[in-house]
Order: sequence, then C-alpha cells, then structure tokens
Amino acid sequence: MNILYCSSEALPYIASGGLADVAGSLPAAINELGHDCRVVIPYYSNIKPELKATLTYLTNFTVPVAWRNQYCGVFTGVANGVTYYLLDNEYYFARNGLYGFYDDAERYIFFSRAILELLHYIDFKPNVINANDWQTALVPVYYDVFYRYQQGYEDIKTVFTIHNIQYQGKYGMELINDLIGIPLYHSDLLAYDGCVNFMKAAIETADKITTVSPSYAWEILDPWYSHGLDRILIHKQYKLCGFLNGIDQNIYNPATDPKIPKNYSVDDKSGKAVCKEGLLRELGLAEGKEPVIGIVTRFVSHKGLDLIKYVFEDIIHLGYKFAILGSGEKMYEDFFREMAYRYPDRVGVVIGFVPDLSRRIYAGADMFLMPSQSEPCGLAQMISLRYGTIPIVRETGGLRDSIHDAGGENGNGFTFKTYNAHDMLDACTRARSYYDQRMKWGKLVSHAMREDFSWKKSAQLYIGLYSDIH
Repeated sequence: MNILYCSSEALPYIASGGLADVAGSLPAAINELGHDCRVVIPYYSNIKPELKATLTYLTNFTVPVAWRNQYCGVFTGVANGVTYYLLDNEYYFARNGLYGFYDDAERYIFFSRAILELLHYIDFKPNVINANDWQTALVPVYYDVFYRYQQGYEDIKTVFTIHNIQYQGKYGMELINDLIGIPLYHSDLLAYDGCVNFMKAAIETADKITTVSPSYAWEILDPWYSHGLDRILIHKQYKLCGFLNGIDQNIYNPATDPKIPKNYSVDDKSGKAVCKEGLLRELGLAEGKEPVIGIVTRFVSHKGLDLIKYVFEDIIHLGYKFAILGSGEKMYEDFFREMAYRYPDRVGVVIGFVPDLSRRIYAGADMFLMPSQSEPCGLAQMISLRYGTIPIVRETGGLRDSIHDAGGENGNGFTFKTYNAHDMLDACTRARSYYDQRMKWGKLVSHAMREDFSWKKSAQLYIGLYSDIH
C-alpha cells in the first residue's frame, strides 16, 4: 500500500515538538512492515546544512493560492529508509522558526495545496493521504473540492490525525476568498462558530479521523477537552478512533545511550545507581538513598504544574529529592528557582531545553512525575519506563492508556484520577512506601523496562485502518 504522510515538521530534518517524532518514526515502522510510506514537509531555511546537503533537487511547479500562483520547488531525500519530499518557497519558509508568524494561515494554505499538486510531478500515487494537525488540515478539503475527479487522483482516501486539538487554525471568514480560494458554495465546510476553522474542515471531509491515544479520542467529545470542537466531533464520531503513539526504542535505550554516565539493562540494572549518583552530582544535590523524582516538561498550566506548586513542600517532606528541567511561564520558573533556593540539597532545577540532561534525568531519577490536566498522548512516561524510572501520572489521554497503577494487575506506575493536588500527593506517598520495599521495587522496575512501546504496534493499527478504508 502507498501512503503519503503530510506534516509541518519531521525528524531528522526539523522539529519543534512531538509531531516531528511521530512523522519521523511512524512512516519508517510502516515501511518495515512492507508498505511504501513517504513523507512531505516544508523546506525550512533552518534545516541543518549537513542535512540540506543530502537532498536532491527534483522539479518545480506553481501552486494556486486563491487568485495568485506561487513557486514551489521540490527536494527529495531518504532517511531511515523513508523517502521525504521537501517543498520549497523562500517567501513562506525562509524564516527563523517554524510557527508564530502573522501569515501562518497563508503559509500552510500554500503547503496543503502544494502537497496535492506535487502528485502531478512525482512517480508515486498514494492509496491514502494522512494529514496531521491544522497545518495540513486543508489537504482533505482541497482533495474533495478540486482533485477527487482529476485523472491520476482517483480513489485516494484521506485520514486526518489530531495531535493537539487546542491548535485548530482559526481565522476570519475573509480567508475563503482571499487565500483559500474554494467556491463560496463550499464555504460551509470551513465555517464554524463564525470563523474559518481548518481543523473542523478536515473533520468534515476526511474519510477517517485519528488521535494519538484511545482515551484522547473519547475525551475530545467532551467540552472540557475539545476547545469547542465537541459538536462537530460528536456528529462525525463514526469516523473517529485513537491509536497510541510509540517511541523509538533504539534511540531511547539505556543499554546503548551514549548520553548517560553508565549503560544498563533489565538484566543488569547496576548502572542505574551510577546514573543516579551522577545526576545528583550534576545538579549539586546531596548524595543519599532517598528517591529522586524527575520532571522534564514545558512550564505551562495544562502540564499540571499548579498541582505540583500546591503540595511541592509536602512531597519534599515525604523524603523526596527533585531533578527538574524545563522552561515556560515565568511564574513557574520563579517558583522552581525559589524551591531550589530554599532546599538546595533536595531540589535541582535547570531552566531551559537541554536534551542531553533530559536523558540523564530519565536514567538517574527513580520516579517521573506527569500530573497533566490534559495529555493527548505523552512520550515522556514511555521513555521513563524504558529507563526503569517509574511514572506517577494523572489518568488522562495517553497517560491513562500507557500507565497502570502498581496496586492493580500489570501495574507499571502510580496513577491518580481527579485533577487534585492531594490525590497527586497520595500517589507520591504510595510510590514512596513501595520504593522502601526493595524487592517489590526491583520487580516493578524490571517490569517497566520490559514494556513494549515500539512504533511497530502503532504501525500495525494504522495499516489496519488504511486497509479498511481502501
């Protein structure tokens, strides 16, 4: 089966978040199962020069953006056995950064239309086109309106994947004439709550809608999680499903990771104690046998930082130390700095984005705290399991699907249900008492390290979906 995977970012070329991980790993896993999945992304100017040097210029063509035509160059390259197409237009993509520009709507309208025009010029006809998030949400719309009956475009099915429903691509209705360029009698596809909504249009037109975990698929039918899209999602619920993302188990492997002080495996876990000692030293914390809680996150409220603030000192009084890495809203940065000042031997904080340190926290901490208010999938809890670091999570989205409480069957972490600081404190208390029972804790760590969150599982689910609709 031929699949074209459309994304605004993908590893190894360019990344700003989890979408790049998915677009860099899922197509490779699909190809390993005998299919041909190719990826198309924009040709951003801040792709590393050494990666640009591996690309080959293929062709160029013009793309209609409403009443104007814009140049589009095509570069191609192969990474991890996957063919990538990178679509070039310096006016739109030669910038310092990926998102947050005044004309983001126009940039990704161009990109969505260019993806479909590309099929005229490459020797590849997909059976399925999988668009991701609002930046490529117009691909199924344009296919429905302009391409479905064109020669060479017959019988293509479209899938739309929601990674984060908060970002929907909402703009004024004037975009329909000025930029999107579809006939006015199709404007109902885009209109929602008095504005143009790219994500709503994709939900309307795609053959299937997927999300990044089974729990998130039913959570977004609830107004608490849906950011206003629950009405259209309930109406289109028959085409909605959720598949849990995976992680690259070769990259995140404590047995081979070059970024940690000492490698270890489920059969010989002795290196984990060395990693813990190294982490405490690096963060200037007192060495000792007390458990260390790791936190690697963006400092924003929906990551549950209000809960952490509320009972932080209570958790310290349980005998914990903290290894914290992240950046974001100033009030949270200031709070963690203050805690590090008050408890210099127990709280180590690094403000910023330091990928190598994040690996050392995954390897050196005993537990990993993720009390998210909402979490479509979450990768950190899977990575921490891989490193034998036990997650403490709130039961939401992908956290609910991947972490099960150690008090029950097949437990691999500690969970709490309600968004409540004292429920989180209770989970930390239970984790602490479990930690003090060394035999039980050792078995829990071994079980965690044997969990399989590879992309192979997700790839099989996606292939099943693609086969069903084609």
